Amino acid sequence: MEAFAVRLEPQILFADVEKKLRPTIKLFQDLGLVEPHLGNNNEDLFKVFSRCNGFIARDGISKLSRNIEYLESCGIVGSQLSKLLTRQPRIFRMRESALRDLVTRVVDMGISTDSRMLVHAIHTLSCLSEQTFKKKCELLKTFGFSDSHCLVMFRKNPGVFRVSEKKMKLGIEFFLNVAKFDKNVLASRPILLMSSLKDRVIPRYRVLQIVKSKKLLKTDRSFLYILEYTENEFLEFISRFPDDVEELLMAYKAHLLHTSSSSEEENT
Repeated sequence: MEAFAVRLEPQILFADVEKKLRPTIKLFQDLGLVEPHLGNNNEDLFKVFSRCNGFIARDGISKLSRNIEYLESCGIVGSQLSKLLTRQPRIFRMRESALRDLVTRVVDMGISTDSRMLVHAIHTLSCLSEQTFKKKCELLKTFGFSDSHCLVMFRKNPGVFRVSEKKMKLGIEFFLNVAKFDKNVLASRPILLMSSLKDRVIPRYRVLQIVKSKKLLKTDRSFLYILEYTENEFLEFISRFPDDVEELLMAYKAHLLHTSSSSEEENT
């Protein structure tokens, strides 16, 4: 750990142990990021330093303390706080006034401080400039979504706005044009746009189309319902059709077979 920290932040060699290092490590210990005896399994601490060095800067510890105190006053405590520090440590290096402005933006967009989505919204807006956020909304509008839809999606799952424009566009095109979902369905379940089209959405759609074409289901099963299955639940669903299970598995795993074949060709 010592070599790792020095490599990421060489000024650590000149930091005052009692005034800088010990208080910082104590805060990390309180958040559960550091083992009490600084063992070798402090992966979360490594992530923090790799993403945002500077916690031992002149005002680093005071900023860290103030921002932790403020976020805790907003109800972000315990594992939520430590996960936020691990995923987006730069938030804890912000001026407190800037952090308060960020939280105000989140609240103005309809997420209350007692919402479990608060921490996710703070994470998302800290990653995106206002211009980038607006571009994502403009992309949604080109498919007929309204400003209201955009806000609903943000409130339901702020993380959807961290999805790349390319992935978002491809997802919307598939769900609206191929799966024939209504816009309101997609707006109410923005997590669908975070799912992998290649590994999850399209393979499951392909299987359901085969099942329906062969009239294997006694009662209709919606694609939305199928998407909510865990991996094991979906494989169990396929196993209900023993006479067709091989064909269904081939359809489901086709993307994996294609990837494997491509890799083999590249290696020859």
